Amino acid sequence: MKHYFQKGTNSSKPVLLLLHGTGGNEHSLLQLAEMIDPEAPVLSVRGNVLEHGMPRFFKRLSEGVFDLEDLEFRTEELSNYLDEAAKEYNFDRQNIVAVGYSNGANIAASLLFYFEKALKGAILFHPMVPRRDLNIPSLKNTPIFIGAGTNDPLIPTSETEELKTILEDNEANVTLFWEHYGHQLTEAEVMNAVKWYRENFS
Repeated sequence: MKHYFQKGTNSSKPVLLLLHGTGGNEHSLLQLAEMIDPEAPVLSVRGNVLEHGMPRFFKRLSEGVFDLEDLEFRTEELSNYLDEAAKEYNFDRQNIVAVGYSNGANIAASLLFYFEKALKGAILFHPMVPRRDLNIPSLKNTPIFIGAGTNDPLIPTSETEELKTILEDNEANVTLFWEHYGHQLTEAEVMNAVKWYRENFS
């Protein structure tokens, strides 16, 4: 997968796995990583699917309707890539914290839904429920931050609450921050995510 890797200055810190939104690339969230933890290694990945020329991590059938077959394939593809990248760049595969926005948050959530211990933690900005028909592996003690907008035109508040409930039912430790805006990423969301990260991983 096309990607950008930065070794960081502290190899004991979690690797920040950056997962962009629709139309982004492996450089889109680098500034965000710098804000979250300037010492941490960074692995930023570009999605392998194109929608009208815009990179995404998996196909969708329409706005908010996922191609579940492709979602499963791409989630496994990303999981396998993380295994390979850990060997190539010599980092601990069990020490990855995902930072995803929109489509990137959805593939990060899907990793958690499909694979046990896929991630040590996750920051999910404006995610949806990836699917509703899986037996999810235990997420015991996995810290997860969700940033959401009360006026998000793409994601009803009920869906955000549903995702939180699903994760908590599988023993994840979920922090949900509501912003009174739409689907865009706001400064307040980012600063709350930074605070959450430092409480959990610093």
